[in-house]
Amino acid sequence: MLSYQIETALVMAAVAAACAVPGVFLVLRRLAMTGDAIGHVLLLGIVLAYFVVRDLSSPWLLLGAAASGVAAVALVELLQRSKLVKQDAALGLVFPALFGLGVILATMYLRNTHLDGDAVLLGSAELAGLDRIEIGGVDLPHALVVMGGVFLFNAAAVAMFFKELKLGTFDPALAATLGFAPAAVHYGLMTAVSLTTVAAFDAVGPVLVVAFLVVPAATASLFTDRLGVLLVLSVVVAVAAAVAGACLAMLPAMNTNIAGTAASLLGAVFAVGWLVAPDRGLVAQAARRWRQRRAFHEAMLAIHLLQHEGTAAEADESREAGLHRHFRWGPDEIAAVVRRAERNGLVTRAGSLLRLTDRGRTKAREVLGSAA
Repeated sequence: MLSYQIETALVMAAVAAACAVPGVFLVLRRLAMTGDAIGHVLLLGIVLAYFVVRDLSSPWLLLGAAASGVAAVALVELLQRSKLVKQDAALGLVFPALFGLGVILATMYLRNTHLDGDAVLLGSAELAGLDRIEIGGVDLPHALVVMGGVFLFNAAAVAMFFKELKLGTFDPALAATLGFAPAAVHYGLMTAVSLTTVAAFDAVGPVLVVAFLVVPAATASLFTDRLGVLLVLSVVVAVAAAVAGACLAMLPAMNTNIAGTAASLLGAVFAVGWLVAPDRGLVAQAARRWRQRRAFHEAMLAIHLLQHEGTAAEADESREAGLHRHFRWGPDEIAAVVRRAERNGLVTRAGSLLRLTDRGRTKAREVLGSAA
């Protein structure tokens, strides 16, 4: 039997990996909040299924919860197709109402059952190892076996329907034209999300499930545009944050909630990625704007010199001291622009005059031609 800490970290890793796979397609399809909404509708499905089977350990509760998630998504899309409300408004109408109905039914008719409201919302990753199952003589946490199976199912489904998912995500009209049935693929994805959320419900609660569905994919999308790489990177980010969160939360000095720690780490990872991503990060964007601004200034200087080249006003307009009349730049900035233009081979000095080189003349004409 593994130690409590290792088992808890493995359960968190399995949950994270299982959620990260369908989460990529939720983020790419701009359905991130649908995952959040499904997580809260599951309570209604659990309660309704309990009314039928009267057994809190029955697997029918999980199937009822998954069915409620898919049904809620269908209801949202029905409202959206009516053109009366947009998707975000439909989400706000359907899911809070169904979640509230589930809470009402649970509090009215399930008072004598051990349905913990805190566990419903926040989960109990700390207790996930208490419910155990023996497989091949090995005693393992039930949540680890279930979530490991869900991850393998999700990964296999994505591998089998990768082409359909990819085309339906990026060009559903073309997918329909080619006969790929994007609607069926969509509801298949929603079913996978519902099943994944249901399976993770006990272990980590819907709040952390939403974090695992959305944040790893959003973080990975900052670093790559390739779908295959995005899937792998999302799983890596999710598992790393889950294991690190579990280990940190179980440190004697911390001794805090595992789900909250893992969710906070996911947010921190996204924040770092948002800053340092090579193309989409804030630092990269700031550097790109800085380079564009410098290039723009040099191009404006070259255009100014080209427009006055060979004219009677050239002797006056081509002096560095006279540039301030045309550009709202300070003396230091004008001097810096001229130095860069010289260094880049766009202009040369002829006494006190600035002359365009062949390269500078070509550059100015290219800018003017593209603006025409």
